Amino acid sequence: MSDQLHNIKVAFLATDNFEQVELTQPWQAILDEGGIPELISLSSGQIKGCHHDQPGDTFRVDKTIKECAISDYAGLVLPGGVFNPDALRTHAEAVRMVQEFVYTQKPVAAICHGPWLLVEADVVRNRTVTSWPSLQTDIKNAGGTWVDEEVVADDGIITSRKPEDLDAFSAHLIEALFSVANPGKKSQSTPVVETAS
Repeated sequence: MSDQLHNIKVAFLATDNFEQVELTQPWQAILDEGGIPELISLSSGQIKGCHHDQPGDTFRVDKTIKECAISDYAGLVLPGGVFNPDALRTHAEAVRMVQEFVYTQKPVAAICHGPWLLVEADVVRNRTVTSWPSLQTDIKNAGGTWVDEEVVADDGIITSRKPEDLDAFSAHLIEALFSVANPGKKSQSTPVVETAS
């Protein structure tokens, strides 16, 4: 535990039926480094997680997409689960939010089915990414290169395949957030090896 992300805000974009551990583990990693994660969703109130095909816990939404300003956050995390990103990619506001984070060169980390939002936002073109294997055709059709690796970091976009990859995913996320918030400094975590475009 350190304070290398002291007071840095990180947005987590999700709606009902997100894969719970894909939110809670990176969330805790950010808290452990002194950061401030916030849950952003389509509407206020609460959303429900899941454990694969089983119901999960209920989580309080901090802000709706309309209420949050991209400038307040150092990065964006997109948890997976089949239904969560599939629902979000049909909402123009959610897609625009992903685009704005990428276009402003803030880290965007997506795991499992989360990269569906990257495809919808048209930001995987000419990038190397990974995901749950069933998304590989969508990624290739969107102009990206899909690889079967634990974690891939390419030009600000961090992707992983599944919950078993969360340790590496979280470590790369922390490193990327630190780099944005502290240009020129080295974090105390493992350096990110960027994949060449």
